[in-house]
Amino acid sequence: MQLDVVSRDPVATDGAGRITAGTIGAHQRGGPVNNTSIAAIATSLLLGVTSLNAIAAEAPYARLESLDKRFDALIPPGTKIEKIADDLEWSEGPLWDAKNKVLLFSDIPRNVVMQWHADKGVSRFLERSGYTGAAPFTGREPGSNGLTFDLQGRLTLCQHGDRRVARREADGTMVALASHYDGKRLNSPNDLVYDRQGNLYFTDPPYGLPGTFNDPAKELPFQGVYRVSRDGKITLVARDLEAPNGLAFTPDYKTLYVANSQANAPIWKAYAVKPDGSLDQGRPFAEARAYVKKGDGVPDGMKVDVHGNVYATGPGGVHVFAPDGQRLGRIITDVPTANVQFGEDGSTLFITANHRVLRLRTSTKGMPLPVDP
Repeated sequence: MQLDVVSRDPVATDGAGRITAGTIGAHQRGGPVNNTSIAAIATSLLLGVTSLNAIAAEAPYARLESLDKRFDALIPPGTKIEKIADDLEWSEGPLWDAKNKVLLFSDIPRNVVMQWHADKGVSRFLERSGYTGAAPFTGREPGSNGLTFDLQGRLTLCQHGDRRVARREADGTMVALASHYDGKRLNSPNDLVYDRQGNLYFTDPPYGLPGTFNDPAKELPFQGVYRVSRDGKITLVARDLEAPNGLAFTPDYKTLYVANSQANAPIWKAYAVKPDGSLDQGRPFAEARAYVKKGDGVPDGMKVDVHGNVYATGPGGVHVFAPDGQRLGRIITDVPTANVQFGEDGSTLFITANHRVLRLRTSTKGMPLPVDP
């Protein structure tokens, strides 16, 4: 019997270039699977792996575009880019769990957090990760989005459907950290990051609302960036971006980068962090107007390495910037690409690229998450 592998290709996107539908389509590049792959598939089925991620990825799911020799120093030419997960609907929020040696990531439409282990493949980690209501969810993105750990190592999630940021306790219960601002419900928290003191910053575009920007249940007339102090106080720290999305600190925590996920203004801004935790009015850091193509994605999630280089998902893949904002190169995926995460020994870069998760080795290390002393 000849076994063919098929891949889902996006057929529609919304105004921000995000996937809204998919089809089971043509044969994957490379044609029929060889006998070794057939054996790998059989093994994965016996082990209960939920997708074809146990198969070694030989197809070029991404390629490198070097614009500066500093890019080659970070990601050497010829670096192998592997596919470690597939058959997702919209992968987001990658987070490396060093304690358990797994990569956690959200599949937002399926309302689940998945986990990948190098030896065990992909399995479900947390069901109903973003929407816990009894009524059917009528939108496209009910699940969790951004994931991180707080300074005590507790999983913290942006929950689209529940319109809040929540922390998962050791017994599995969820504690809401932010659900309202000024008496109004948040839109749908998207991405989040802690500073070294344990204060939480998060973005709040409306992508988790069924009608997004025009949803009748939208209560706030803007899309903000917020700060939740350790004592629980919620403060609006920026509201000048139409669609604030991914965010990340510089290694000294003196600057906060925020992506604007709009095709008509595909930019990243840098905000100085004041001593009280508030932000200044920000300055342009980088932009991607020349790279925008319909269905190719917009600025989204990002991470920073220990040297201050920024790895920001945007049109066509991952854009790598020097600390001064100069574009050094790209990891081109040719699909809307949501987020990145350093993991394993700190030098592996994971990429959530539409319905896949990719992995490659770098010559740098990502910023570690802050922890309590």
